[in-house]
Amino acid sequence: MSAIGDLYKQADWKAEKHVPVIECPDTVAADEAFEVKVCVGKEIAHPNTTEHHIRWIRLYFLPEGGKAPFEVANLEFTAHGESAEGANAGPAYTHHQASAFLKLKTSGRLIATSYCNIHGLWESAKDVRVG
Repeated sequence: MSAIGDLYKQADWKAEKHVPVIECPDTVAADEAFEVKVCVGKEIAHPNTTEHHIRWIRLYFLPEGGKAPFEVANLEFTAHGESAEGANAGPAYTHHQASAFLKLKTSGRLIATSYCNIHGLWESAKDVRVG
């Protein structure tokens, strides 16, 4: 049996539609809010249908030298066209993209994880310097 960490897949987001993409400045000022955008399917669109969709994205921060990450955002996408009339007949679809605003005191690594209901768990990371 695999550990949960062994189930996370990684790939280049420019060639794989399931990888969460983190967009934010490479360097930020200490204790000043900055925006972090996270999306799935930036270069290659990911479907958003009742049958095939991104269910959630989670964003973590691992401080430089830290042993455990801090969860900083939990983004759930819960409308995928479901309705009483059937699959993909609903009036609402949430798009798998969101923003969070953070303040950091130290440099570290942002880690994004996502879950596709068909293709499982995915992750990516981006280093952020506090300067």
